Parts: sequence; C-alpha cells; structure tokens
Amino acid sequence: MKQIGTEHLGLIASLCQAGRLAPEMARLAESAATDAAPIIDRLAAQRERHQLRLLSAFHDCRVSDYHLGVTTGYGYGDSARDTLDQLFAAALSAQSALVREQFVSGTHAIATALFGVLRPGDELLAATGRPYDTLWEVIGLGDEPAEGSLREFGVGYDQVELTTDGVIDLPALLDRLRPATRLVLFQRSRGYSLRPSLSSQAIGEACEAIHSLRPDVVCFVDNCYGELVEAEEPTTFGADLMAGSLIKNLGGGLAPTGGYIAGREEWVRRAATRLTAPGIGAHVGSSPGGRRLYFQGLFLAPQVVFEALAGAVFAARLFERLGFAVTPSYDAARSDIIQAITLGSAERVVAFCQGLQKACPVDGHVIPQPAPMPGYADPVIMAGGTFIQGATSELSVDAPMREPYAVYFQGGLSQTFVRIGALSAAQTLLERGLLPGDLSSS
Repeated sequence: MKQIGTEHLGLIASLCQAGRLAPEMARLAESAATDAAPIIDRLAAQRERHQLRLLSAFHDCRVSDYHLGVTTGYGYGDSARDTLDQLFAAALSAQSALVREQFVSGTHAIATALFGVLRPGDELLAATGRPYDTLWEVIGLGDEPAEGSLREFGVGYDQVELTTDGVIDLPALLDRLRPATRLVLFQRSRGYSLRPSLSSQAIGEACEAIHSLRPDVVCFVDNCYGELVEAEEPTTFGADLMAGSLIKNLGGGLAPTGGYIAGREEWVRRAATRLTAPGIGAHVGSSPGGRRLYFQGLFLAPQVVFEALAGAVFAARLFERLGFAVTPSYDAARSDIIQAITLGSAERVVAFCQGLQKACPVDGHVIPQPAPMPGYADPVIMAGGTFIQGATSELSVDAPMREPYAVYFQGGLSQTFVRIGALSAAQTLLERGLLPGDLSSS
C-alpha cells in the first residue's frame, strides 16, 4: 500500500514541477491518492485470483504456438478458433462461447444474440429499464423503427424500471412475464445513466426467480464493461447468455476488434447460425490477421481491468474532493469499470473531455466537440486518443449532451495514465473557472 501511494505521489509532484498541475490541485490529488491506496490494494488481490484462473484455463485448453498463426478462406478445421472459444467459455464460466473478429462492436454481438433467440411473435422484456442508446435501433424503439429492427420482424418489447434505489424490481419483473415473453434483457453496466451497475449475484437472483416460473425464458446479459470486475460472471449465477466487446475488458487492450457471445450451448449455437448462416454456424471463419492478439489480450485482461479500476478509484476520490457527485463512490463495491461524474453543465462536460484529450498519446492535439453519433439519441462528446479506435479498454470518456450533464469515464491500460488523464481534466476545469467552489477549502 505504501509503495502504491509513494509511486503516485511522485507522479503528482512531477506534474506540478512541469507546470501541468497547479499547486493547490496537486495537494488535493495527493490526498485523493492516499485515500485510494487501500482500496486499490484490495483490487490487486482479485486481479491475482483472476490471473491464476486464466493461466489454468490456458493450460487446460493446451494453447500452443501454432494457435497464434493466420488462417485463410473458410477456416475449416481451424483449431485456434475452436480453442479461443473454449478459453472464453472457461473465463466466463459458460458452457460455450463464440469469439469472432467479425463482430464489429459490442452492439453487433448483442444484436446477433437477440436475433439468434427471438422469433416473430416473441417478446423481449428489459429488466433494467430503457437499454443503452445503441440498442434502441436494434430493438426498434421510437415511432419509426429502424430498418431491420426486431420490431420490424414482429418481436414485441416491454420494460420494467429499476427501483428508486437502482436495483432490479423483482416483483414487478415477474408480474410482467407474459406467455409471449421469450427473453429477459439485463444491462449490467450503468450505460448513460447514474444508476448503479448490477452485480453478477443480483442478476443471478433475478434469473433464478424467472426460471422458477418460466424455465423456457432466456435470461440475457449485456455484459459490456463488466467482465473480470467481480469474482464471478453472471453465467456463474444462472444467466443463460451474455455478450460483449473485445475492445473493452476481455481484449486486454490488444484485441484490434471483435466481440463474444457466451452461455448455454444451445443459445450460443443459435447465435452462431445468425452470425453466419444455417448449417454453417460456428464451424467456419478464418483469421487472416492471426489470433495472437486475442489470446494474449485475454491473458492480460485481469491486469488491464485492474489498472482501469485502480484509476477509476482515484478519479472518483479526486472529483469527490472537488465537490462533484460521483457514482460509484471511491470506496464502493464495483461491478463495471465505468466511473460516472456529474458535472452539472454542458460547459463543464466539454472542458472535462478536452482536458482529458490533452493527456492522450494519440490525437492529443485534437479538441473534442459534441456531435451527432450513429445510434445515439443526443449529441455526444467523446475523448480518448486510443491506439485502437474507440477502445474503451484504453482510456476514454464520453457523455451525451443532456441533463444532468454527467461524463462516463472508463478504461486505462495503466493506472498512472488514468491518473494523468483525470488530473488533466481537473486542471482544465480549474483553469476555466468551472470548479464548484474554492479549491483551497476542498
């Protein structure tokens, strides 16, 4: 614990000496680093457990050097593809997994899973309120559903709001199950909301209750941002299927693209058929670029997730001390890597994002501005000069330009980099006179 604190106090001093941090901000940052140190120490113990578990999975799956090479064409008999699927299934405590670079995003993987399960006349029931913005078009929400949406294919939709405390309203959820309900959707992370992220155990308890009444209902989890954050995944507690992106947690900062679907073998098989074609499923798909980065990224994922969480703990404490509302608080239990910070005005949101961008290794000279984004209901501002475009496993912040004007801060290949980014954002707010109070009294 002392080593962690000393290391980052040295960083703060260096930033101050270089003129990149005001002395009063440096004093506050030192206090935040000291407060964060014991929390980070506890996170390190979990990282080590995950690393040991993954190492055992690599041994059990007999990963070899020839799995790291390229394949072409149809990819018939590609043992690397099959081994990578087995590894992800083991990492996620699932019967089966489908891991493909052909998934262009987490939304694509989620959509593939939904279309694999749902049929015309079925109903999708969202257990966590309105889903993340990019899923609205997939489902077909709004007056005019998007072309090719679930709604256009005759799939119904309903939703149950979380309680005022941000937890699953289980009585209301069970009451809303109808004969047509085929799939219940859980969004593990907070998305663009200030509600708490959901723990794997809470999702599992809801799945158990649903299955006790309706064993035929598929419990599906949007698992983006949540992998390896807790000791166990939702599949351990009874979720049937889940999906996510490889440029988030499980790609370890190395996977250049792709996504995964994992869960019960029947539902993964149906998703594979949707991704490719009936009769083909998961049995084809080559990798002309090779799969080394996917194997290596998964192996490094426990460390990368730890670094992101450690950075988020510091950022939470820093902005808490600056007078902003944060969720989760720095010492709270976490079930995703996202740190939400409510800034309260559009001007502060823009300043925060521009400040963080200045600390990025790629495009550090760029000045982010809010703009319309495909799949999002409001203009969005995004910051993060990443080596992989849009990789939230590296370091990024994004925010919809709407009340209550919160930023969603996630990722970081090293906690040192996350701290530099958070301090750059805070310093920019200070320089523009946008802090809520007198810094000397914080």
